[in-house]
Amino acid sequence: MRIIDIAVETGQRYELVSITDEVRQAARDAGVDEGICIVSSTHTTAAVTVNEDYDRDVPRDLASACRAFLDALDVRFEHAEGNSDSHFLTSLFGQSQTLLVRDGELDLGRWQGVFLAEFDGPRSRTVRVAVL
Repeated sequence: MRIIDIAVETGQRYELVSITDEVRQAARDAGVDEGICIVSSTHTTAAVTVNEDYDRDVPRDLASACRAFLDALDVRFEHAEGNSDSHFLTSLFGQSQTLLVRDGELDLGRWQGVFLAEFDGPRSRTVRVAVL
């Protein structure tokens, strides 16, 4: 098994940052012909998700939808730091994704990409990738 860290800089409170190229490279570098690739956020206020990575409006739309979703919920969060919404969204999206490796390459669909979903930015983030 090979584990690598990917550093990600985010620039907005809610933002989806494509890490597809970095995850693809990690899968290649692992030297695994057939296996799995686990992509994991090391944070409680940032998630990992898979979505369309061709149309750059899709990640922006998802970030906007998260804001609108929280506004519609009209929930009062009690967490003193003021970022309970970030913890909530991370729980909904999930901390990690498990992907397939086939023929030594990350096996994504034609339009799919891997994203760090930032919910408490801007920040410096770490995404951990394990290929086995």
